[in-house]
Amino acid sequence: MTVAPAACTTRSQRPRIFVGVPIFAEVLQALAADFEVVAPCGTDTPADWSGPALAAAMAGCDGAFVAGTVPVDAALIAACPTLRAVCTMAVGYNNIDVAACTAAGVLVSNAPDVLTETTADFGFALMMAAARRIAEGEHYLRAGRWKHWRYDLLAGADVHGATLGILGMGRIGQAIARRGAAGFGMPVVYHNRSRLPEATEAALGARWVDKDTLLRTADHLVIVVPYSASSHHLIGAAELACMKPTATLTNVARGGVVDDAALADALARGVIASAGLDVFEGEPAVHPALLQVPNVVLTPHIASASLRTRRAMADLAVRNLRAVFGLGEEAGRPPTALNPEVLARVG
Repeated sequence: MTVAPAACTTRSQRPRIFVGVPIFAEVLQALAADFEVVAPCGTDTPADWSGPALAAAMAGCDGAFVAGTVPVDAALIAACPTLRAVCTMAVGYNNIDVAACTAAGVLVSNAPDVLTETTADFGFALMMAAARRIAEGEHYLRAGRWKHWRYDLLAGADVHGATLGILGMGRIGQAIARRGAAGFGMPVVYHNRSRLPEATEAALGARWVDKDTLLRTADHLVIVVPYSASSHHLIGAAELACMKPTATLTNVARGGVVDDAALADALARGVIASAGLDVFEGEPAVHPALLQVPNVVLTPHIASASLRTRRAMADLAVRNLRAVFGLGEEAGRPPTALNPEVLARVG
């Protein structure tokens, strides 16, 4: 296997692929079968890339295998004129300036679909943990505070039969809706930029409502919208004030969709009952106030983290890279291209 430890320095006949995140050894081996691989992170050494360091590491490379932790902006694209493809193993791609890539003729792909069910499982589990105060209960027990039975000891909210609200009804939102309606008998209300077809709503047992109605009626609100400038702080102090004091909020979307400071304040003051968060503004940093309130379940962006799913995400990024460079059955047709209009220029 040809895996260079640092930046590209010599030229071979094969395209050079920069791997900017630690990844499975088998994935590196699969890439090395077709490419010259530059993998400074290897399988277990995360890197906090700065602009200059990343540009230096990627210099002379033709493709990049990244995840949500690798920032690909216009300056990086300009500094890497040989770059032809940026393929992320994540479904979210707000770390990639797609417009800049498109202008430079760089193909961008992400990894939708393969993580839908795993992320929906986790989102539902996080919502249940918040509703039933599971993290609080574990901390209470571990601290040796459990001495007696009480009728109200860590009493939370029921999930079965409660109203499930979903903000963002894409693939993952629909998968969460199916779990709630079919498995827990939950009435489902949702808000999305565009309404689903009536047949899809009927199959999901879901009803479209405006955002204000969603906030007022949901017993358990799950957020699964993509991050963009228009969704920044989509849920802030004003929105939280519209929710029921018994409601829970779960965010498995992206940090920045929820105003973390406002949420911490709302949790501390009992504006809502509890929350479950897998994503944060400025992650891996977490707003200090969120660490001080007991009624929130915090996890480190692991909603898609089953081994099978993470491998499938990585494999999809490899498929996209191979297709961009004319390899395999999908040659010239990257399966999940975000800007396929550049294919004529990179082919």
